[in-house]
Amino acid sequence: MNFEDTVYAYTKTSIVIFEAFISCWDEKYRSNLVRPETLINKYVNDNWKPILQTPPFPEYPSGHSVASGAASTALNSIFGNDFQFDDTTELQFGLPIRSFKSFDHAANEAAISRMYGGIHYRAAVDEGVKQGRDLGMFVVNSLNMVNE
Repeated sequence: MNFEDTVYAYTKTSIVIFEAFISCWDEKYRSNLVRPETLINKYVNDNWKPILQTPPFPEYPSGHSVASGAASTALNSIFGNDFQFDDTTELQFGLPIRSFKSFDHAANEAAISRMYGGIHYRAAVDEGVKQGRDLGMFVVNSLNMVNE
């Protein structure tokens, strides 16, 4: 991409992610739902630990899910719904290249990883992606950027 198109893509996606986090954190502190670790330790096994470190703030909705859903919506509006790409960011840590068939595919994987990691319930992931995509569409449809 040329410089102007790159700035446009980064700006549009950044605005959507910024709004997604405001929306997410507003709901987190409205709902104030406890994390899986808290309930499992209290009622099932007091020694259980999730794979991911449990963050010190409310569980619902999943921030990764909201932000990923919103970002995928912005990126789809720029590059289309079937933009295949490879993620090489983890090569330096010895992990393989990850290939994704779309931004939605990557967003869904990022979202569900939070449940598999033990820090979110399924509803926080599913509703978080929906919240992010809905918010992303609202922002994308509300923006009037020069490149459009």
